[in-house]
Amino acid sequence: MQLLVDRKWKKEAYTISNLYIDGVWFSNVIEDKDRGLTKTMPLSVIKARKVKGETAIPSGTYAVTMRVKSPKFSAWNYKKSYGFCDGYVPRLLGVPGFDGILIHIGNTAANSEGCLCVGINDRKGMVTKSTETFRKLWYKLKEADDRGESISITIK
Repeated sequence: MQLLVDRKWKKEAYTISNLYIDGVWFSNVIEDKDRGLTKTMPLSVIKARKVKGETAIPSGTYAVTMRVKSPKFSAWNYKKSYGFCDGYVPRLLGVPGFDGILIHIGNTAANSEGCLCVGINDRKGMVTKSTETFRKLWYKLKEADDRGESISITIK
């Protein structure tokens, strides 16, 4: 399964993108500010430009796993939103200069901390319907994973 995050609206404090699954539009994504990082940059350059908790991940292609449990999203205070998946949220692997990059529920860049938050961009600077959008995405990705399909995501 191929995911594509096509960054469209790069603002001072956030970035809004379109998310496609196997070439078909699925939702929008909000993440932190795009600081022009790419996966092919030297790690020293990425670390120099990155502002912790306020920087979108480097553009590039990454493997996605459904098999790592998030300690944060499996905690009791997140059970209402993530109980159906027991905290097993999609995790991007091998993101240079970043650790624990997830696709999860969130409405603004403040909810992101470098991660990708899915929803519908029907309000300036945010996405709505994030919980239901995430749930639909999770089931699509889980079905692919259960079939043994590899999942990758390209950020451009």
